[in-house]
Amino acid sequence: MVRRTGRGHLSVPKAKAKAKAKAKAGARMRGGAAAAVAAGMTVVLLTGCGKGPAESAVADPVAPAAPGAVAASPAADRTCPVIDPTAPQSPPVVIDGSPANTPEGERLSQAIGAQGYGAFADVYATQIVDHPAGRVALCVTDLARGRLLVEAAHAADPEADPARADLYLSKYTHRTLRAAGAKLIDLKAKFPIYSVSGSHGAAVEVTTTEEGAASAEFKAQLEKATGGIPVAVTKGEQASPLDGPMTAAP
Repeated sequence: MVRRTGRGHLSVPKAKAKAKAKAKAGARMRGGAAAAVAAGMTVVLLTGCGKGPAESAVADPVAPAAPGAVAASPAADRTCPVIDPTAPQSPPVVIDGSPANTPEGERLSQAIGAQGYGAFADVYATQIVDHPAGRVALCVTDLARGRLLVEAAHAADPEADPARADLYLSKYTHRTLRAAGAKLIDLKAKFPIYSVSGSHGAAVEVTTTEEGAASAEFKAQLEKATGGIPVAVTKGEQASPLDGPMTAAP
């Protein structure tokens, strides 16, 4: 589980050391904020994503190479890509046997994230690094502002290549989904809420018991609490607290 962060960003730093590369093995998706709540160990993880026009310096989406990824049509479908977490993924780079993001995609992603959680929080939804390898799928609620976001990222870091970004559309921003998810944490409901997360900028995802996932009444209660933002309810498992005493690393 991911602990709460001030920026709500799942960061995967460059693989400069073997230990860091191994610690971040398999980390490929961007976007999202996580909040662990002591009561019930509810976790909030917010994400989202979509595609941009060819006349921009930002390129059109390229068909993803990684298995399990759903490609967006270059002509029509500008919605945020969906990655199947259960499908096997082929990492683009391997360092001493540990997968790592491409340096080019990672650098651009870091620059985009700084803008997305700052001056462009009004349009930023999420991003996926290496979708496909070496590129960044950037999901925003407005394509014109999204292009400005990428330009601002390049201005802040000239070494970040803006041509590696592909713009996609999301309905809701990361900020909006995070606020909606926060309303569900302490909600008094018939069924427990195990986790809350953003779904590609399109909805809030909630995990609960099998009975709760099948309850239309529970779903309606959640959507009323989010102010009308769609909620997808699925069966999940409650997080277990760590066993044993916590000790500081030497």
